[in-house]
Amino acid sequence: MTDVMPSEGLIVPPGGGTTILTPAQEVTFKVTGAHSRVSSSFEVVVPPGFDVGAHRHTHSEELFYVLDGELDVLAFEPRVLTGDDWRHWESASGLKAVRATPGTVIVVPPGCPHAFANRSQAPARMFFQASPPSDHERYFEELLDILKEDGTPDPAAIADLRLRYDIEQLTPLRHDG
Repeated sequence: MTDVMPSEGLIVPPGGGTTILTPAQEVTFKVTGAHSRVSSSFEVVVPPGFDVGAHRHTHSEELFYVLDGELDVLAFEPRVLTGDDWRHWESASGLKAVRATPGTVIVVPPGCPHAFANRSQAPARMFFQASPPSDHERYFEELLDILKEDGTPDPAAIADLRLRYDIEQLTPLRHDG
């Protein structure tokens, strides 16, 4: 995408944007920091067996909108951070992970643990917005390079990448697809 003049808007047609592809994941950037001071927006195809792992951001606020498919999602501080499977966590008020279907919106304030995973047999698709805009293009390019490798992603490489992009990883990223 190219920079736009401050007095011009941006219209991204269906299928438009910049797409990053690997055999396991697809991310299409619709709006980047070059287009907005407020947020970056992208569409993500989440393949079966993909679990982003529970994590939190110190400074970012995020919004997810499920477009197609089903995702298990979490967006709360657990009573106890236990184990490496966030699906069994519970908040002090009794919140638990839920199955998000098309039309579900998840809002994640800074510092809030959150996760999503596709436990179904079909890809899921979601719209994702992050504020303030950050360099998601580079983050996803580096993440997808790590995920291109056969087998389980290298936990040390994922941890290093996430640390550099204000992501505190609480449970492992997994891709069993």
